[in-house]
Amino acid sequence: MNRLRRRTAPMFSVAAILALVAVGCGGGDDSSGLPADEQGDVGDGSATGENDVRLGILGECEGPFGGFHEDVVAGTTLALARFAGATPNSSTSALEGFSGAAVEGTPIELVGVGCGDDTADRILQEVRRLVEQLGANVIIGPLSGDEGIAIAEYAKANPDITVFAGISGSQEQTLQVQAPNYFRFYGDGAIWNAGLGDLLYNEQGWRNVAVIADDYSFGHTSAAGFIADFCAVGGQVTHRVFPPLGTTDYSSYIAQLPNPDEVDGYFWAVGGTGTQSALEAFINSKGDLTGDQHAGNLFFNPDLAQALGTDIAGAHIGGFATLPGDVRTPEIEEYLASADETWETLPGALSANEPAPPSTAAAFGFFYGYYTAGVALVEALEATGGDISDAEAFQSAVSGLTLELPYGDISLDENGSGIVDVGLSRLAVNDSGEVVQETVAIVPGVDQTFGGTFSPDTPSPGRDFPACEERDLPWEGQAIPVVDGVPQN
Repeated sequence: MNRLRRRTAPMFSVAAILALVAVGCGGGDDSSGLPADEQGDVGDGSATGENDVRLGILGECEGPFGGFHEDVVAGTTLALARFAGATPNSSTSALEGFSGAAVEGTPIELVGVGCGDDTADRILQEVRRLVEQLGANVIIGPLSGDEGIAIAEYAKANPDITVFAGISGSQEQTLQVQAPNYFRFYGDGAIWNAGLGDLLYNEQGWRNVAVIADDYSFGHTSAAGFIADFCAVGGQVTHRVFPPLGTTDYSSYIAQLPNPDEVDGYFWAVGGTGTQSALEAFINSKGDLTGDQHAGNLFFNPDLAQALGTDIAGAHIGGFATLPGDVRTPEIEEYLASADETWETLPGALSANEPAPPSTAAAFGFFYGYYTAGVALVEALEATGGDISDAEAFQSAVSGLTLELPYGDISLDENGSGIVDVGLSRLAVNDSGEVVQETVAIVPGVDQTFGGTFSPDTPSPGRDFPACEERDLPWEGQAIPVVDGVPQN
C-alpha cells in the first residue's frame, strides 16, 4: 500500500470550482457513451476468473451534467494507470477503455460504461445492464444526487457487488440507506458548505439571507448544509426557493426572492447548465450583481465573469472535492502531471469538450471523485491480497481504508461516507483584471452528521428541513485561514 501513499498535510482536501458547460452526450463514433447494453467491448477480456474484478463505471452522458462523461471515466482510468498498471486504449479519450490493469495478480477489466442522465430510473437501468447482463462485480459511480440514492438502494439489495460512489452529493445515499457495500470517499453537499455560513455571518456581516436551490436531493442537501451553518451562528433565512433541476426560465423563481435592499445576501445552489441562466434572470429582475451580496456552492466559478461581468467578484463559494489552483503542493503537482503523462489531450467539460491538457479536467472535482474511487479499489485489493471472492471480507477492507490523496486524507464514517476537510473560497479580481478563485479558509474534519445536525433519524434534507436554529458546531471559529494559497496553521 505504501506505493499509493501521497502524503500531504490533513488540511488539504475539499474545495470548490465548477465550470458552466454546454450539455454534451459524448458525440462522435465512440460507443462507450451509449447505454451499457449497446456498447462494444471496451475491456481486454483478461478478467474471466471468479476472483477477477469486472468493473462497470456509471458515467453521465446526458442531462444537465452530460458534459462530464469523459471526465469521470478518465478519473478512474488515471487511478488504475498510476497504481494498477492500466494502459488507456486511446491517447486522446478515456472512453475507449483501458487494458492491462491488475492488482496483486488480480485482473481488472472494464466491462462497460453506463450512460446516466441525472435520473434515478435511467441510472438503475444502466447499473442493471452492467451487473446483470455484462457481469460487473464492482461499480464506480454515479455522479448525481438522485442517482446516488437509487444506486445505494440497488447495492443494498445486491450484497455481492461493491460500489464506490463517484461524486454524487446527496445525503441520503449513506446516512439513510446505509448499504454495507456502498462507499463514498468524499463529502456530501451539506459537508461542502461547512463553515460558509459562519464566515459570511462573522466576517462579512450577513444577518438575513435568501436561499435558492435546485429542487432535488443534491440541491436540498447543499442548501441544508448552508442553512444549518448560517443559522447555527445566529443568522436568519428569510426565503427558500426551489426551482426544478433543468429549469430554463428562472424568472418566476427569481420573482419569489426578496429585493437586494431586503436581505444581506443570497445563497445559490442552482447547478449544471442552470447557474448562469438563474443569475441572468436575477440581473433582469433585481438589477446588477454585487458580488459581496452573493454566495454559492460548487457551481460558482470564475467563468461566470465572462458572461455576467466582473461584478461577480467578491462572491464566496463552498467546497467541493479539490482545491482552487492557488493551493499547490508537491502531491497536487505530481497528480496533475500524471494526467498529462497518461494522455496527450482529453476533451473534458471544462474545455467545452474540446481537446485540452488532461490536467485541466483532473483539477476538478468530478474527475477527482472518480479518481479517488479508483484509488480506493486498488488499495482494497492490496489489503486483501487481490482476493474479492469473499465479498463481505473485501467490503470490510474497504471500510477500514484511510486514503492519503493529493488533496488530503479521507477516511470513512460508520455509514461509509467520507470525513473530509472543506476548502472555502471567493472570487476576486487579480492584478490583470481577471476574475479568479482564491482559497480563503480550510474547515478540517467534517463528517456527515454535521456536528449532530443530521442523523439517520432526522428527516432527509428538503424544502423545509433543516429548521433555522442556533446550535454549537465544532468548526465554528476554527477554520484555518488561507493566504496566497498557504494555510496559516
